[in-house]
Amino acid sequence: MTFKDLGIIDPILKALEAEGYTHPTPIQEISIPILLKGKDLLACAQTGTGKTAAFSIPIIQYLQQDVERTQGKRKIKALVITPTRELAIQIGESFTAYGKFTDIKNTVIFGGVKQLAQTSTLRHGVDVLVATPGRLLDLMSQGFISLRDVEYFVLDEADRMLDMGFIHDIKKVIASLPKKRQSLFFSATMPLSIISLSQKILGDPEKVTIRPEQTTAEKVEQAVYFVSKNNKPNLLVHLLNTQSKGSTLVFSRTKHGANKIVKVLAKADIKADAIHGNKSQAARQRALGNFKDGKIDVLVATDIAARGIDIDELALVINYDLPNIPESYVHRIGRTGRAKASGIALSFCDAEERVYLRDIQKLIDQRIPIITDQPFVDDSPEPKGKAGKTPPQRPQQRSSGGAKRPLNQNSGGRRRAPQSGSNSGNSNRKRPFSGKRS
Repeated sequence: MTFKDLGIIDPILKALEAEGYTHPTPIQEISIPILLKGKDLLACAQTGTGKTAAFSIPIIQYLQQDVERTQGKRKIKALVITPTRELAIQIGESFTAYGKFTDIKNTVIFGGVKQLAQTSTLRHGVDVLVATPGRLLDLMSQGFISLRDVEYFVLDEADRMLDMGFIHDIKKVIASLPKKRQSLFFSATMPLSIISLSQKILGDPEKVTIRPEQTTAEKVEQAVYFVSKNNKPNLLVHLLNTQSKGSTLVFSRTKHGANKIVKVLAKADIKADAIHGNKSQAARQRALGNFKDGKIDVLVATDIAARGIDIDELALVINYDLPNIPESYVHRIGRTGRAKASGIALSFCDAEERVYLRDIQKLIDQRIPIITDQPFVDDSPEPKGKAGKTPPQRPQQRSSGGAKRPLNQNSGGRRRAPQSGSNSGNSNRKRPFSGKRS
């Protein structure tokens, strides 16, 4: 099955090809035909399953084929609500990428920044609005946003939205939407509260459930280094010079951070390049090609840019910055655990990121071993206000295979590190890290 088989129009197919996508993920393969028929959708799927493309592609296609849309000032035809700024930005970037060969315009609004740039874009008119609930309601109350022309409504990460206390904001937004619309509802879990909310939003929806792969975190050998933010560059150079034996993919949380990492590595005579949203498609393809061909040893990427990366033999993944979305961690480390192969993933964690580490360990139901025998150990305490302030987490979805695997009761809650003589099929694989684990 290819995207062309799903009935996607040529401008979107061209954009998908430019991003390196030819075959849809399971949720895309099931959901896109449903949405192209104009039906409502209730989907149980986590971040990392490809759900953003599953809803953005049909919306772009509908809008591109809407002749009336081009008459007069652009009006908001599609509204996507998501709980966090980071997710909103990612979704906006996806709409831009998949719609690059169309004339669809989108914008992203969120709180925590001045509104002038956002309201200026809105005045000029947009087709797609991606928003966090608070800023959306704020600009609606000021008269900058009207939802009366919305034809496509997406509520993303619904369970997280409820966890963060946005239920009343969501109900206010729903009350302002036209009755006649296509609605899409995505949630990682389906407790009664979510089902009740979905019934207020959806008519007679089609239902799709995508189970996340539960084995990725189990087959990838993992370790974490406690290191200060200032010493992360030094630790990265140290590991790459002393212990890495092959191609390494380094994840940065931001585009600017990715560029800085490349400059640090260049000073240490380590060949590296970066791929992210600010790079042209030609530059990204060139960097990826050089990485695959072995012309550079290290590729630095952001989460969005890394989605099109498919490398069969990737020696090592390094999380230079821990992701603040736990599912992104599983998606990242899976880059080095393709098919039946195992892999190795190392993470740097400064004091402020320890809350992210707890969230990740809760999601994967594992204690990640801590490497203490390294020259840049950071023993500083977690900043006040961080410890114990972990945002509520949704229950981990279990596969149909049964219960979670318990922690090793004889290791103080820590998993044993994979042994070089184990039956994992990697007895001869070199280990890119060594030292004591706490």
